[in-house]
Parts: sequence; structure tokens; C-alpha cells
Amino acid sequence: MTLQGKGMMIWKIPSCEGGNASTIASVAKSAGFSHVLIKIANDTRPYNVDSTGKDLVAPVVDAIRSKGIEVWGWHYVYGYDPIGEANIAIAQTKKFNLDGYVIDAEVEYKAAGRDAVARTFMTQLRKGLPSTPVALCSFRWPSYHGTFPWTAFLEKCDMNMPQVYWMQAHNPEYDLTRSYNEFKAITPWRPIVPTGPAFGQDGWAPTATDTKIFLDTAKKLGMTAANFYSWDYSRTKLVAVWNEIAKYSWPVTSPIPTDADPLTKIFAALNAHVYDPFLDIYDENAVLVTPKQTYQGNAAVRGFFGQMLMNQLNDGIFTVTSKEESGNTIHYTWTCNSYRGKVTDGSDTLGIKDGKVVYHYCYYTIN
Repeated sequence: MTLQGKGMMIWKIPSCEGGNASTIASVAKSAGFSHVLIKIANDTRPYNVDSTGKDLVAPVVDAIRSKGIEVWGWHYVYGYDPIGEANIAIAQTKKFNLDGYVIDAEVEYKAAGRDAVARTFMTQLRKGLPSTPVALCSFRWPSYHGTFPWTAFLEKCDMNMPQVYWMQAHNPEYDLTRSYNEFKAITPWRPIVPTGPAFGQDGWAPTATDTKIFLDTAKKLGMTAANFYSWDYSRTKLVAVWNEIAKYSWPVTSPIPTDADPLTKIFAALNAHVYDPFLDIYDENAVLVTPKQTYQGNAAVRGFFGQMLMNQLNDGIFTVTSKEESGNTIHYTWTCNSYRGKVTDGSDTLGIKDGKVVYHYCYYTIN
């Protein structure tokens, strides 16, 4: 899955539009955000819960989603209880049915021995969230943070959201380009959705001009999306920066041709690395059969493709190599080249009714 467009991070819900869920959603829509990222946990505890124990996240998630905007959760992790932190991440992500989960790991993970801790956390996290898109949000330049366990985190992540904060300077193009180049030089590479500053600190703050240059640079480097931290600060204290982000044109384009046949739609979604379109491509009661398991219903089919795109054939290039049609049946062969492996023997059959897939037999092996 690849994010598109502009996103904003929320730290404390009560500090954003007075905590009014409907207003938050309306402002997000008017600002043109494609996604909003809400803090859902801190260490092993839920976050954005008020003093009475009332959960503030759920109504905001529902309101934002009603505007057609994706909702992700972010979580500051310390690594002192990696299993506990992974478990709260799993619970909160499932509770709110979030579109993605972001790990905010910083200075605590630079201590000695944190590679093993990061692996413990990521293994437990992926047991509970095998197909949810996961991103790492940490330091901008890996060369400055050599003890940070980059590989342990990124090998089980789908995206990288470095905090490209040009503190005490006004050089966003240099900072972002350097971040991009440094991450390209380490293994594993993950698509970058940079997080820019929308806050001030120690007398410094980004300017509206900085913000536009940052977004222009992200586009120039081929990035599909960018985020900013935070809604809480910029909405009231950096209004010029907020307004620059809101007016910046970064439209979200659908990778799926609406008038295409189901097979074309399937491969358009696969090559765009998105899996929500499968809810529309497949009939509500569609059946997908693999040698290992049968999936009933388009939501289950969506989950199958989510697993394929996030954990098996990440960033793969999918190609139909042959196609035979007979009535409402399509048989086709296919291949995929991915950094996690290759498929050379894909062989599938689709049953079509009223323009939707009602039956799909899917076979492939990954080498």
C-alpha cells in the first residue's frame, strides 16, 4: 500500500478544534488531507483517554473516516516492555479498525542491546497485525544515529516516515534530500513518506516558504505523500504554515480505471500496492480458493491481498503473461518481481458475474 497526498499528525485530541470530532473531520477535509495520524498509545497504555477514562479516539476516527479520509494511529515506544507495547498497538489498531500503524521510536532505542528488543517488538506486532500497513517514524539521518536498530524495525515495516525537522535552519530541500539518499544507502529500503515540522521550538519555527519547498522536494524525489507534526501546534500557533499545507495541491488519484474489466482492475490495484479496491472488484459473497485456504466474502479477499502486498510481495511488479476467456470465465498466468521474492508460475481462474468476481482460484509460489 502506498499513501498519497498530505497528512497531519494529532498529538492531543483536546488541543485540536477543542476536541470536537465533527469539526476535526470538517477541517481535515477542507485542508485536503488524504490521511490523519492520531496518537493512540504511549508505552503500554492507551493514549487520548480523558481523566474519567473516556476514549477520545473512536469518535474522531469515525468522523474523519466519514469524510473519506484514511486514519492511522501512531505510538511512542520506549522498548522497556516490547511485548506489552506490541500488544497495546495491536489492541488499539484493531479496536479502531485503523488503516495503518506508525511506530515512533527515538532516543530510548539508541541504548545498547536495543536491536534484540526491536526484533521482539516487531515479531509480536506482526503476529497480531500481519496485513496492516506499518511505518517507522524516527530520525531523519541514519548516519547520525548508528546505534539505532534500523534494520530490526524496517525489515518488518512497509514504509519509512523519517522526522525531517530542519531545526534552527531553513534548508528543507537539503535535509529531505539527504534523508532520502541516506536511507537509499541502507538495507532494507522502504518507501519514504517524510514527516515535516509544523511546530516551533527554542525560538525556531518553520516558515510557510520552508513548508512549500519541503512539499515540492518530496514530489521531486518521487515520494507519493508527506506528513506534518502537529495539528495541535500549527493550527493556532503557526497559522501561516497550516494555511500553506492546506492550500498545497497534492491530489489523490485513483489507480483503478473505473470502466476496466475485473482482471485489469486487479492488476492495477496490485501494481499500485493498494488493497481496498478489492472490496469493489469482488462480489460481497465472493470465494477465493488457494491451495492452503479458502476465503469467503470480499472483506476476507481484501485481507488475503493485504497479506500478499504487505508481507509477501512488497513493492512487487505484477504482470499478466497470458489470458484465455471463455464465457464468464478468465484463466490467466502471471509473474511478479519483488524485493522479497519472485513468482514465475502464477496461474489463476476468475468467474465473473455482473462485472464482479464471484470466484477466484489462485495459485503461485514465491522463490
